[in-house]
Amino acid sequence: MKIQEITLFTNQIKKQKHFYQNVLEFDLVYNSEKKITFKTGSSLLSFRFKSDTKPAHFAFNIPLNKIEEALSWLQKRVAILPDHENEISNLKSWHAKAIYFYDADKNIVEFISRQDLRIESSEVFSSKSVISISEIALVTAKISKLFKTIYTLKPIDIFHGNFNRFCALGNHEGLFILLDKTVKTWHPTSEAAHTADFIIKGDYNFNFIDGEVSLV
Repeated sequence: MKIQEITLFTNQIKKQKHFYQNVLEFDLVYNSEKKITFKTGSSLLSFRFKSDTKPAHFAFNIPLNKIEEALSWLQKRVAILPDHENEISNLKSWHAKAIYFYDADKNIVEFISRQDLRIESSEVFSSKSVISISEIALVTAKISKLFKTIYTLKPIDIFHGNFNRFCALGNHEGLFILLDKTVKTWHPTSEAAHTADFIIKGDYNFNFIDGEVSLV
């Protein structure tokens, strides 16, 4: 599943602009008072102004051989969110490793390297090493209902998990992370998961607003 663009919502456009442009060094490709957009590999990450927002959880794919370099690069820019005592989370069942940190809105952002994508790089790690947006969490209290809604738009495979507390849909290129907020918290911080609004474009095109899916 390919994700072309995700639009999140923020009530502090200037702080998010500074974070993604100056801290993470992504290229700013659209800039206005109400919306900003960054090129993130083959994807676009946008933020649109909204007065009332909740933090999201999303991820970027990076080359499989660059996780250690990515950690060193990030340590100079952000505070890493550890997975217990580890700054790199070993996701064995996914054949992947991940690093987590907050952005200016306390969205949990993830850099993830996946063995099964088989994408390596010989370049020194930088923001240009980011391959694409690879995950976005959809927080709900009814995973099965949300799955059926998405599946009705376009069939999608279950990648990992079940409808009880956590279910990932899609593939290594792109995943929807369906999470039941009544029984599951954010990884790796164990904070309560909130239902964050967003708009997605790519193989799937829809709004996720107030926990409900609607067509763009």
